[in-house]
Amino acid sequence: MTEQLPAMGRRQLLGTSISAAGAIALSACGNPQPKAGQPGASPEEDVPVTPPEDLMREHGVLKRILLIYREGIRRLQVGDQAPAQPLNASAGIIRNFIEDYHEHLEEQYVFPKLEQAAKLTDLTTVLRTQHQHGRVLTDRVLAATAAAAPSDQPAREALVRDMSAFIRMYEPHEAREDTVVFPALRDVVPAVQFRDMAETFEDEEHRRFGQTGFQGVVDKVADIEKSLGIYDLSQFTPT
Repeated sequence: MTEQLPAMGRRQLLGTSISAAGAIALSACGNPQPKAGQPGASPEEDVPVTPPEDLMREHGVLKRILLIYREGIRRLQVGDQAPAQPLNASAGIIRNFIEDYHEHLEEQYVFPKLEQAAKLTDLTTVLRTQHQHGRVLTDRVLAATAAAAPSDQPAREALVRDMSAFIRMYEPHEAREDTVVFPALRDVVPAVQFRDMAETFEDEEHRRFGQTGFQGVVDKVADIEKSLGIYDLSQFTPT
């Protein structure tokens, strides 16, 4: 049986990149270095993922689930059967990946750094409040889709209201974080702490979601999109 080597952490990757840079500098006057994609070229994985990049790509997962919610709303409003299982699975990802993990990182590591620097404190207060309201809405969506699809009209309308309210709140919420909060983080966190934070995020990701981590969650979202017929990106291109 072939023994698998453990995956490198960001700090190890950063050290590898620095060592590789030194080797390139020593050999620059001799043999030319291979270009990306050629044999012997340094892998792109040697570039560490920064905390803002980590958080923003997780927002990409949330955006895709908001699109799934929109498809559920569309079907409910035209009288189709509610896709209870896909909606329940999507709300489960929001609960486990967005609320319990992503928002936990924001509230434990990002917002406190800004607040300690007396920066964007009014905004972080609103964001924390919205996190709390989001959990209430997710509780309702999970309950409404836990078993059979809601059949009576009041229940269908309530589910539409809850998913619509979630979308309405989280679209500006994540946009404000991407354009204001995360860029400001670099201004208040020293470079060394920035690298430590990146490794903390990675460790927490794999502790919660296993070796596949973020990619495993993305794959689950893609499976839900395929089940609803909204995975093919070309279908959203105007004709």
